[in-house]
Amino acid sequence: MIRDDGRSGSAEFRAAVRSTEGLQPWRRLFHMGAGVGIAAFAVVVGPDSPVPAATLGGALAAALALDWIRLRSRVANTVFFRWFSALASPREAGKVASSTWYLLGVLAVLVIAPAGWFASAVLVLALADPAASVVGRLWGRHGLGKGSWEGTAAFFLVAAAVLAPLAGLQAALIAAALVAALEVLPTGIDDNLTVPLATVVALWLVGAPS
Repeated sequence: MIRDDGRSGSAEFRAAVRSTEGLQPWRRLFHMGAGVGIAAFAVVVGPDSPVPAATLGGALAAALALDWIRLRSRVANTVFFRWFSALASPREAGKVASSTWYLLGVLAVLVIAPAGWFASAVLVLALADPAASVVGRLWGRHGLGKGSWEGTAAFFLVAAAVLAPLAGLQAALIAAALVAALEVLPTGIDDNLTVPLATVVALWLVGAPS
């Protein structure tokens, strides 16, 4: 629970949070760039190297520490939303940041999934998830679960395109449909954790080569 540091602090905090509302284009671009960079880094370093896991583990520890600090202090949380106004989201005001879940999801895939699936799972998270968000916000007119049919269709198409080189077109379409269906369910769990893990499960179900 966030500690309240006074009425003026609360007003400043609410204003800082409101400044992050909207389409958040830089947040989407950062989401995409981080995933592409992580996937490329893992491929370049090699599947047997401990460096990606160590790097992601260190980043996750730092993110958790930051969340612990800001969620215990209204002042620290206000500073966070001011400094990272282009990247933060209102939903993170009293919760663990999506970037923390992002790191946890990517690290979990790196640890549990076959090495050949890592890049594809991360790229589905990096590309399909923000595509669904942008399309849903701009053109979503028909509700579906926690999102829209339009956003889910965008997720499906991007995910299928990402998975096709690995699994083949038919298997990629099936896997993408499974992940898109889970992504739109109102589970209450952050997508940055569920999407990469769901992608791994879907690849396993369709028998993708590892």
